[in-house]
Amino acid sequence: MAKFTWEHVHLRSPNPEATAQWYHDKLGADVIRTKMADGSTRIDLNLSGQKVFIAHADPAKAGAAPSSPYLGLDHFGLCTDNLDAAVADLKAKGVEFTMEPKQIRPGTKIAFIVAPENVSIELLQRD
Repeated sequence: MAKFTWEHVHLRSPNPEATAQWYHDKLGADVIRTKMADGSTRIDLNLSGQKVFIAHADPAKAGAAPSSPYLGLDHFGLCTDNLDAAVADLKAKGVEFTMEPKQIRPGTKIAFIVAPENVSIELLQRD
């Protein structure tokens, strides 16, 4: 069987710059801007070592972002060693929570936030 490694997540946004800035300001992502041959600028993120590509999407031509739950990719998760401190920091930055922190089983606490274009992100602390 073929082996696979993780490569990237691709987001669509009506304003890639604003979306990239949100991920930078709220989650500490590095924003990478690359000049393309056609003169446009490609915007990518390095989010905790993972590549996130952000492409422009015209809202008049794209479907609306889904509301959870829905079929397909539901969310992605980010780990932290201190969920309570991360939650306090994100709330101070105005981040919207769709699930307040809770312990789901011994040694595992989670919370959910919403990013631009209704992207759902799970925050986890595993002890």
